[in-house]
Amino acid sequence: MASAYESIAQGLQEAIELNQGHKVAAKTYRPEPVNVAEIRHKLGLTQMEFASKFCISVSTLRHWERGDRTPHGPALALLHVVSKEPQAVLRALS
Repeated sequence: MASAYESIAQGLQEAIELNQGHKVAAKTYRPEPVNVAEIRHKLGLTQMEFASKFCISVSTLRHWERGDRTPHGPALALLHVVSKEPQAVLRALS
């Protein structure tokens, strides 16, 4: 039981240090930010079309494009795939 606690405690400490901008021993991956408006324009879609095709709310899309918010987590991963392979995503979602 002690080793499980120590492992959890170490993981929490690493998460705190990473969040504070410190280097940690754990392997991490942070995808590059994306320009959502640029992706949408490259596809020739309106905000409504883009949001509908990729299952994103229009208001969220507008916030991303204005810069009020930034996509993160699964949304950021989806947008990276859409920017590289939009047709594959569309096939998968249909």
